[in-house]
Amino acid sequence: MASRRPDSFDGLGYRGRDDPLFGANYPARSAAGAQAEMHHWVTTPPDIPGSRNLHTGERTPQFADTLGDHGEYGATAGLDAPQPGVPSGEQLNRFAGFGIGLVSLFTENVLSHPCIVFRRQCQVNYHARCYHLTPFSTVAVMYAITKAQGVKCLWKGMGSTFIVHGITLGAEGILSEFTPLPRELPHRWTWKHVGGHFLLKGLTAVVALPFYCASLIETVQSEIVHDESSSGLLDCIREGMARLLGVGAPHSRRLLPLSALILPAALHAILRYAILSCVQRLALWLHQRTKKQDAAPSNPLDSYFPELAAAWVGSLVADVVMFPLETALHRLSLQGTRTIIDATDGVIAAGNGGSPLVLPVNTQYEGFSECLHAIRRKEGVAGYYRGFGALVVQYALHGALLAAARTLLRLLLLEGKLS
Repeated sequence: MASRRPDSFDGLGYRGRDDPLFGANYPARSAAGAQAEMHHWVTTPPDIPGSRNLHTGERTPQFADTLGDHGEYGATAGLDAPQPGVPSGEQLNRFAGFGIGLVSLFTENVLSHPCIVFRRQCQVNYHARCYHLTPFSTVAVMYAITKAQGVKCLWKGMGSTFIVHGITLGAEGILSEFTPLPRELPHRWTWKHVGGHFLLKGLTAVVALPFYCASLIETVQSEIVHDESSSGLLDCIREGMARLLGVGAPHSRRLLPLSALILPAALHAILRYAILSCVQRLALWLHQRTKKQDAAPSNPLDSYFPELAAAWVGSLVADVVMFPLETALHRLSLQGTRTIIDATDGVIAAGNGGSPLVLPVNTQYEGFSECLHAIRRKEGVAGYYRGFGALVVQYALHGALLAAARTLLRLLLLEGKLS
């Protein structure tokens, strides 16, 4: 049987040889030249927004800039091609952003935890004569407690704070998926979007409230009465569920139900987030206004540091403004839990092995408004700001480490460019 295949058919380029639709775009290829032109068949993927291939040019840089006419590496790159073993400017830029962001996270969540511990102890200790409004008395008492109980006492409850952060992020993600409440504001937002976004923040705080109360107890409870044998990393979840369901160890009759804490918890979360966001956007806007447009390109760190500095300023202003509300929330959350805290006056007990005195928390507030009025009546306006010196130390340490990391990475980037 005679074959109907034309004599010129080679299996590769027949379609494009005589077809007027494809003849100009698909040249014929022979089997002998298939291996030589194999690299021309491989096309680069399209630029995806948000990927590392996103460029403003028309060609994707993987092959357009590094492959020459014959597929040789560096044929068209010339002297501008990055040499192997030498970090490029983009890599140094990413390293700088990652480094300074890592320092910020480490300082905010680890190094600042002792200040958070002492601040919360001062807020719930209505017996103390010293309010610790300045950082000088704060550092002295923190040193005395550390000397008596060890350095570990300043980092108590840090694991539970990470658990609360995880529960908050998870609850926010789940609520945003199953409800129309937006997790992030769109570029063209309306007041409906803003209201739904703030409502999501409030609902997230309410979901995490019982676990936040359990974490607060672990943070302020004295190490002297802390039982290491019965403590564990997941105690925060267990105690939170017990507080939510009303089971577990019996508490005092002064223990407030969670329904009495929903309003102050949601109000604190919404207002703090609103203040933080507004101040952060304002700081970034002022930075863009004061930045010289005609100036020479500055250090790559300038593209990362303004956002971190704006977040630092926003958190500082939000915590200062919301400090009285936070004090009332912590006292209401701790009431009736039979928690024993360290004496924040720094008094040393002579007959107790040189360890600081401990005090029980025995408040009798009936609600949120009654707590605010009682603090104003018995302790004055300064009673709302007990432990404010610890907040100053916390943000001073955070800001100093951010500035030091920026200076160090600037020097490293300078050495990398010179080399």
